[in-house]
Amino acid sequence: MRLGRLLIYFFLILFAIFYLTPVYVLVVTSLKSFAEVDLKTMWRLPKTISFESFIQAWKGDPKRGLRGLAQNFMNSVYLVIPATILSAFLGSMNGYVLTKWRFKGADIIFPMLLFGMFIPYQSILIPLVEVLQKIKLYSTIPGLIFVHIVYGIPITTLIFRNYYFTIPSELIEAAKIDGADFIGIYRRIALPISMPAFAVVMIWQFTSIWNDFLFGLVVAPNPSVQPITVALNNLAGSYFVQWNIQMAGALITALPPLLVYIFLGRYFMRGLLSGSLSGV
Repeated sequence: MRLGRLLIYFFLILFAIFYLTPVYVLVVTSLKSFAEVDLKTMWRLPKTISFESFIQAWKGDPKRGLRGLAQNFMNSVYLVIPATILSAFLGSMNGYVLTKWRFKGADIIFPMLLFGMFIPYQSILIPLVEVLQKIKLYSTIPGLIFVHIVYGIPITTLIFRNYYFTIPSELIEAAKIDGADFIGIYRRIALPISMPAFAVVMIWQFTSIWNDFLFGLVVAPNPSVQPITVALNNLAGSYFVQWNIQMAGALITALPPLLVYIFLGRYFMRGLLSGSLSGV
C-alpha cells in the first residue's frame, strides 16, 4: 500500500475513535452500578456488569419518584409510524403533481412549500398551540402526529419532486395514450417505481420525528403522552443525577434510529444514488 493511502486510513481510524468515544462512555457507564459511577473513572470498564440501570430506566422506580421510559417509548412508536407514512405519501403526491402536472402557479406553490423549511420552529410555537387547542388536539398524540406531518411536507415534497424529474416524460405520455388518467398513472407507474425515494424519505422522517424534542415538550405537556426524548430529559433526579440510569435511558432512546440505519442504511444510500436528491 502507498504511504498516502496508509495516512488516509490512519486519519480515518483516528477520527472514528474520536467520534465513537462518547458512545464508549455511554455504554460503559450504563453497565455500571451507581457506586462505580465517577468522573475520574468514567473511562474504565465496569468491575461487574450490571443491567439494573436499564431495568430502572425502562420500568422506573415509584419509591424514588423515577418515571420509566416504557410508556413514552410506546408513545414515540405510536407517533412515528403514522407520521412517517402519511408525510411520505403526501410528499409523494405533491412531488408527482408538481412535476407531471404543470398547472398555472406551480412555480409559485413549490417555493412557498420550501419556504416552510426555513421558518424557525420557535417562532410559531404560540400560534401552533392556539390552533391545536381550538381543534382539540393539544396535548394528544394525534396532535403531535398532525404537527410532524405538516412540517414534514416541505422536505418530503422536495425529495419526491426531484426524484420524479428523473422519470421520462415519454413514459407518462405512453400511459396517457393507453387511456390511463392522471391518478391511474400515479398509482400504476409513478408510485411503484418511486420506492428508492420512499426509502430515503421514510428513514429521514423516522429519524427526525423520533429525535424531536421541541414539539414533544410544547405540544404534549402531559407526561403520559410525551415522546421518549422528553421523558429522557425528565429521567434526571431533582437533587442528584444517577448517570448510569441516564446513560441507559439514552441508549434505549437512541436504539431504534440506530437499528434503522444499520439494517436500512443501504436502501438510504441506494435512494440517494438513484437520484432522489438530484438537483437539490
